[in-house]
Amino acid sequence: PARNTWEVRIGGESSFVGFLLVCKIYIYIISSFLSRTLNQPHSGNMMGLDMADRMCYEQAKAMGLSPNYRAFISSHKQDLVHVVYPGFRDSLPVTNLRGDVMFRNWQSIFIGNGGPVNPRIPIYSFDGRDVLADPFWPKKSIWHGSTSRGLRVVDKHCETWQADDFSVMGQSSSLTSGLLLGQQTRSCSTEFIVLCIETYKNS
Repeated sequence: PARNTWEVRIGGESSFVGFLLVCKIYIYIISSFLSRTLNQPHSGNMMGLDMADRMCYEQAKAMGLSPNYRAFISSHKQDLVHVVYPGFRDSLPVTNLRGDVMFRNWQSIFIGNGGPVNPRIPIYSFDGRDVLADPFWPKKSIWHGSTSRGLRVVDKHCETWQADDFSVMGQSSSLTSGLLLGQQTRSCSTEFIVLCIETYKNS
């Protein structure tokens, strides 16, 4: 039977890892918000927020998924907590590709505790690889540019995700710490995972 979930995967041709937050039918008719990653790691230079969103869109489209994905990051003009459409923030759980529930809904990620994740639940790329186990992603951290409540961190978004200089900093989280929104500041020259999130469900 169909059930409401969020699905988390990683994928695409570029260096992002993404989350999908929409009611999507996938294989076993799972209506959910899906979360995935791009197919390779990426420095802080994503050529800006719009290009980061575009890469999530293109990689989802290439896999036959809905084009409703955006990057799981804050920037100078966006707070991560607001990326998902208001009508879907409380109603659907967040799951991985296999339907394993990671969060009961989108809002529960941003209550200020760092967004704890179960390290035994895989996060998949768009092409189906487990980024926590696959050596292609040697650094098991994600870029997010956010506070633990999903708000933008001023001067910690790699100059609006357009810089990969060693001296420029971005906010990140180590997935091995068990937190999706841990608060580690790292050089934008480092290549990390980038998540994509499905932001709404088609009716």
